[in-house]
Amino acid sequence: MFFLNSSFSVTKNIRKVGFLILIIYILFVIVLQVIDFFNLIDFSDTSLNNQIYAPPSLKHFCGTDRLGRDVCQRTIRGASIALEVVFLSISFALIIGLPLGLVSGYFGGILDKSLSLLMDTIFAIPVILLSVVMAFVFGKGIVNAAFALCIVYSPQYFRLFRNQTILVKSETYIEAATISGANFLRILLKYILPNVLTPLPILLTLNAADAVLVLGSLGFLGLGVPADVPEWGGDLNLALSALPTGIWWTALFPGLAMFFLVLGLSFVGEGLEKN
Repeated sequence: MFFLNSSFSVTKNIRKVGFLILIIYILFVIVLQVIDFFNLIDFSDTSLNNQIYAPPSLKHFCGTDRLGRDVCQRTIRGASIALEVVFLSISFALIIGLPLGLVSGYFGGILDKSLSLLMDTIFAIPVILLSVVMAFVFGKGIVNAAFALCIVYSPQYFRLFRNQTILVKSETYIEAATISGANFLRILLKYILPNVLTPLPILLTLNAADAVLVLGSLGFLGLGVPADVPEWGGDLNLALSALPTGIWWTALFPGLAMFFLVLGLSFVGEGLEKN
């Protein structure tokens, strides 16, 4: 009993830490958006007057990069871009995978075999390879990067909802609804959908954590968002040339920001999974 209670307490604490990390990131992004909207601080020309590669100081807590841009500012803006792309990509993947999974699992037959073959083929391709190919196809941009990532994660949502639908449709209440004359759309939306959503929050958070890393990888390869958009992977790529000269801050802070966001999302996912 002690070990069960201890395990539950650890899981609960992990989930709380994960949510706390996410809240901190969201608050930083909201504050930055408010500053930009009301123009409380003018960031537009500050880099022109800053020393390049200035070390962390009271003026620039995280130092400056090779163009004199404040690393803290770029890191926080990178959080905004990461959250935006991840939210869009997971939403697009859910929009694609949810209806296809429901329909495939409910009707079965040739439709199910065809969709399953397509999704299994996509799922079999390594994530980073597929995301690089999709990024080449769609080109650079926030929405384009989200589309590239959504193709990567759509098969997971398809498989989740297809398998859950196959299990649920054999239940007695589904048979009763069919006999009573309910059409397939009503059965899917009213009786099946609410009962297949239980594992969704776990998959959402774990995919979001993975999407942050994939987006960073695309940015590092120069395939994510445009070069003028602050993004952690792109900043890490630019920081590589400065590392041998002892300039560590341009790589440290974007790297830490990516690490803690992935950690927070992973903690939330693990906490929900073991709940």
